[in-house]
Amino acid sequence: MRIQQLRDLLEYVANCRLDMAQLYGRLNNQADSARVKMMLEYFESHQKHVAEKLRDYMDEAPVRVLDTWYKDFVFEDFTKRCQDTMLPANMSEDDVLNLHLDLENRLIGLLEKTVNSTTAEDARTALEGLIRVEKIQQQRLVHSTIRMDDI
Repeated sequence: MRIQQLRDLLEYVANCRLDMAQLYGRLNNQADSARVKMMLEYFESHQKHVAEKLRDYMDEAPVRVLDTWYKDFVFEDFTKRCQDTMLPANMSEDDVLNLHLDLENRLIGLLEKTVNSTTAEDARTALEGLIRVEKIQQQRLVHSTIRMDDI
C-alpha cells in the first residue's frame, strides 16, 4: 500500500480494522470452542467500532492535518495478510489473542513509523494522540480478554 497523505493513512488503518473484523468473523465460523467464539465475536465487534471511530475522527479533523503529505510511504498488504491467515478449528484463546496482538502491533508500528517521518507539528501531535489511544485500547482489550478467563 502506498500512502501519500495522512488522510490516506487513516483511511487505510480504518480499512485494516475492517479486514481484521472480517478475519475474526471467518475464524469464528471455523472455531470449535464456545469461549474462543465469544472472544472472536468480541474482537470482531471491537474492530468495527474502532474503524467507525477513526472515520468519525477523520470527519472532524482539520483539513490541513489530513492533507499532510508523505514521500511515497509504503506498507504491507494488510488485507492479504488477513485473508491468508488461518488458525485450526481447535484454536485456543491464546492463539486468538496472539494473532490479534500481532495485527494490532503492526498497525501501531505503521503509525509510529509515520510519526517519525512527520515534520508538521499538528500532524505529529494528532498521530501521537492516535497512537496513545490505540495503545490504551489495546491494553484494555487484553485486560478484558484476561478477565474472560474468570467467567
